Amino acid sequence: MRRERALLRGVLVAATAFLVVLLPPPLHAPAPAPPAVRDDGRPPATEADRFDRVLRDAARQTAEHERARARADRLRREVERLRGEAKAGEGAGAARVTRADVERAVAELRAAERRRKGIRDRLWRELEEAQPGFATAGPDGCDLGRRSKPPRKRPGRWVPPTQGHRLTAGWAARGGRWRSRHTGQDFAVRAGTPVRAVGPGTVRVIACGDAYGNQVLVRHADGYFTQYAHLSRIDVRPGQRVEAGQRLGTAGATGNATGPHLHFEVRVTPYLGSAVPPLPWLRRHGVPLKLKKG
Repeated sequence: MRRERALLRGVLVAATAFLVVLLPPPLHAPAPAPPAVRDDGRPPATEADRFDRVLRDAARQTAEHERARARADRLRREVERLRGEAKAGEGAGAARVTRADVERAVAELRAAERRRKGIRDRLWRELEEAQPGFATAGPDGCDLGRRSKPPRKRPGRWVPPTQGHRLTAGWAARGGRWRSRHTGQDFAVRAGTPVRAVGPGTVRVIACGDAYGNQVLVRHADGYFTQYAHLSRIDVRPGQRVEAGQRLGTAGATGNATGPHLHFEVRVTPYLGSAVPPLPWLRRHGVPLKLKKG
């Protein structure tokens, strides 16, 4: 009888060991399901893929906006010319510009401006959806200095963002440090060099912690935004009104940077993906830039 019980115990132990080896433990996570396959046979897009598509579409819309802006600028100059000729030709007997001519030009300008603003608004909505919270980011965790004041001697014109700089990586440059291409203009300067607002405007965003490091975005009266990134210190606050030449902070190497410099960017909206070539934009505002490249 004892031998039969011992034999039964041996059989039970062997069976238990067999089951432990073959069966997963009770809390073992189920094997992940294979990725779904789309109708075209490709695996589903990742978040990075979707964001890249958003940026590509935003680049197309930004270029469309700039073409619409250039057309509106031409029409604005034409309206000014016609108004000047109409005023100068008052009372003249020869063929002259009439009020109807001016009104037609004004109507065309207004239509061009509506189209430009429509493109910008659509671009803004799409980028805001893809980058929620950025435009309302606060300065928590950023390196903040004392709030700056307007310069005592105001320049009366738009100015370069730094002094004593060399122009290094430019617009649309490619390399391993960028997601696809460079979206601004780099100004190589010594660490601690003052960084200044290129023109009057309002500080819209202060942020830190991403690839741009400590950064400031200023909105100007023409609707464009200028970005100042990789700062070592920020000397303004959200909502603060700044003048041309007012100190925004100091140059540094925060974020994705290999050395001290200012990354200067011009955007149609506050969001990544709506940048335009910065040097032509600065030239349109009469900024004297020394094109000393390094």
